[in-house]
Amino acid sequence: MHKLAAYEQIEVTLVKEGKATRFEDKVAVEHPVTVFLNDREIITLLCTPEKMDFLALGFLYSEGFLEGKKDWKGTRVDEENGVVYVDTDKEPFLSEELYGKRTLTTGCGKGTVFYSAWDSFKSRTVESDIRVSPSSLHRYMRLLQENSGLYGETGGVHSAALCSGEEVVFFCEDVGRHNALDKIVGECLEKEISLSDKVLACSGRMSSEMLLKAAKLQIPVLVSRAAPTSLSIEIARSMGVTMVGFARGGRRMTVYAGEERVLVDER
Repeated sequence: MHKLAAYEQIEVTLVKEGKATRFEDKVAVEHPVTVFLNDREIITLLCTPEKMDFLALGFLYSEGFLEGKKDWKGTRVDEENGVVYVDTDKEPFLSEELYGKRTLTTGCGKGTVFYSAWDSFKSRTVESDIRVSPSSLHRYMRLLQENSGLYGETGGVHSAALCSGEEVVFFCEDVGRHNALDKIVGECLEKEISLSDKVLACSGRMSSEMLLKAAKLQIPVLVSRAAPTSLSIEIARSMGVTMVGFARGGRRMTVYAGEERVLVDER
């Protein structure tokens, strides 16, 4: 079976100092993948065609269709046609009324989440004893950058890394930052790895859907080299998520919520 590539070689024109030059550039692939749960079509996501099984599993878990690994019975992937089938013995709890209430988000790759009344009771305050130093957060951002090979080739994807201690536990890249998170979540669910004592490092803007996912999944700390939005700050503060932005080089960063988890060095 033909394996889909994460990028394509495209002939383009570079205009520089008034001169035009033709050359081949590497462009990130944006590919539709349709997720089925018990043969019922749930959603079509636009993503980088890697780890599509984890993407489907992570999306269904983070959006509440699955409540844990016990609900998951298997995954079948038709990579070439962009279809993932996830099987469960449990009937998804979302009613038809709630199922229809989707919101097109600010996420890259035309992200969609199922914003509705159930968000208020699926999300709960994040409780975690984890404490992190600024130097650790900068190290995670450095490791994120070092692992971002597809970004280095194309400049067209977001990166996400689940970090603990001195290492990156899981890493992935995708055209959508929410997809990158869901791929990590799906891998953690399948391998039964807890999220409640980890740090999520990401490359892009921390928008509301990212913080909603973090709160639902009990991820205690998010760090990014980019900025948050006003709604994401409100969610982080109300749900007990530590949110750190502008962590770029040196030792500078901005803590927008949950500063009690950041161990600031005394000088």
